[in-house]
Amino acid sequence: MTQDLLLHKRLVVVGRVQGVYYRVSTQQEAEKLGVRGWVKNRPDGAVEIEVHGSPSSVAALVAWCQHGPPGARVESVTSDDCPAVEYPDFQIIRP
Repeated sequence: MTQDLLLHKRLVVVGRVQGVYYRVSTQQEAEKLGVRGWVKNRPDGAVEIEVHGSPSSVAALVAWCQHGPPGARVESVTSDDCPAVEYPDFQIIRP
């Protein structure tokens, strides 16, 4: 897959998304979809995700983020383009 065929997105997920296994579940979903990047909790209670992969895989992860794992209550997901970075896998960034 060449760099030109990849989407690079930064997502911010707001709602009840910390303490409900959102990061672990996001990592599992990302690995299933074959996308790379990272996920982390933010001090403001949101979850931030940076992802790169094929347009269809990134779109599928963004769609999944709209609801997240069973315990989550997602209020909003914002998605913006971000600089291209090659990640080796999908990681959880811990504080």
